[in-house]
Amino acid sequence: QVQLVESGGGLVQAGASLRLSCAASGLNLSNYAMGWFCRRPGKEREFVAAISWSGGSTYYADSVKGRFTISRDNANDMLYLQMSSLKPEDTAVYYCAASYSGGSYYYTDDEYDHWGQGTQVTVSS
Repeated sequence: QVQLVESGGGLVQAGASLRLSCAASGLNLSNYAMGWFCRRPGKEREFVAAISWSGGSTYYADSVKGRFTISRDNANDMLYLQMSSLKPEDTAVYYCAASYSGGSYYYTDDEYDHWGQGTQVTVSS
């Protein structure tokens, strides 16, 4: 059974940093492109960042470019999101997701086959 478990969320002040982790089990992570999405209060889930199977290619939403960094450790089946210079508008539940096809539509929900349960990030002003 595939499981993705996020951790590392919390309550921080604006300008702080957080590192989210996503532990994968039940799959060979190196066969999957991975992504991070977030759902802000009252909003639809939206794309944050994605990374290719090897980690050689990364993609970011414009709102997080230069502040967030996605990375992966295939040997340990881990995905990370380093979040810096956090803003109140980053407040959301953050989800990791795995895509077997790793296609061009990495920024859409439909591209992903497995999802974690989410971790809450709250940024106070």
